Amino acid sequence: MARFLVLEGVDGSGKTTQAGRLMAWLQAQGRDPLHLREPGSTAFGEGVRRLLLDPDLQQRDPRSEALLFFAARRALLLQQVQPALAAGRDVVCERFTPSTLAYQGGAPADARFILALEELVVEAELRPHKVLILDMDPAESLARASQRAPADGFEQRGLEFLRRVRQGYLAYAAAHPQRVELLPVDGLDAAAVFALILEHVSTWLLHE
Repeated sequence: MARFLVLEGVDGSGKTTQAGRLMAWLQAQGRDPLHLREPGSTAFGEGVRRLLLDPDLQQRDPRSEALLFFAARRALLLQQVQPALAAGRDVVCERFTPSTLAYQGGAPADARFILALEELVVEAELRPHKVLILDMDPAESLARASQRAPADGFEQRGLEFLRRVRQGYLAYAAAHPQRVELLPVDGLDAAAVFALILEHVSTWLLHE
């Protein structure tokens, strides 16, 4: 059975590195996984990504940003996720709705808005089977992200913003214990983080 797995976490937590490792591991098991990122992985999604991450644009309100994310998400689901799952391919995606809730859903009213959008945009059969959140101290996250130049529009919002984002992830994990795993990665190198990931997903991916 094909699986839809999402890697989540604040900026700098290592999602891209771990997605690459997981892709290689799945291929070694004889599977044919598809690696995606949000927003992106479609022509429309990449255009939205450039807009959202542009550091020169004035900050938009959270609901405007959420609408853009969900527009890109819908294209991703229809053009990439749905065909891959139908063809029996696993999907490994960097970010999904949990990111939108963590980054744009800080206020309760905004979180309700985002959850309503998910009901409208993401059919139940296209929601991730498993979400892994790489949980990192926001100060370490910001230090890692700052090594990339230039900082994008979200990284420029600073430490307090990332602290709120982390709390959003923690709340999401607590609300969805059946399909969300929270993996503490502070101080761990990439190999140790990947060992944690495999500990949580290898049996589930291959034998459930």
